[in-house]
Amino acid sequence: MREIRGPRKHGRCVTRIIKKFDRYLPDVVVLQDTSPEGAQRARRIADLNAAIAELAKSRGIPVYLYSRAAFDYLGCVNKQALAEVIAKYIPALERYVPPPRKPWMSENARMGIFDAAALGLRLFYSINRRDRQAT
Repeated sequence: MREIRGPRKHGRCVTRIIKKFDRYLPDVVVLQDTSPEGAQRARRIADLNAAIAELAKSRGIPVYLYSRAAFDYLGCVNKQALAEVIAKYIPALERYVPPPRKPWMSENARMGIFDAAALGLRLFYSINRRDRQAT
């Protein structure tokens, strides 16, 4: 998804997400938990996640929320370490792991790929674990 700049970001993002839902017809939606217990995110991002969740629920699509703590078992101390672990699970992503950033640098735009991959892997891990417990 491309970056959206300028005024009325929220509405423009929601419109674009509706188009993605219509085109790809997702079976599930996986989001970062932006509740006070989940992750500290900008209010705009938390509101956007809430709008996406409501949109999915209105269409009967299950929504799964995972906080940063859901990845504690991997022992990653930061997003860079998590991206490197994900690249080991998904070798096709290795070339996209950004170099470690310096304190004065902003986050690399490619880090979003690893945020999405982490949430997807976490969902598959949860489903696989649930299936094994059921048998």
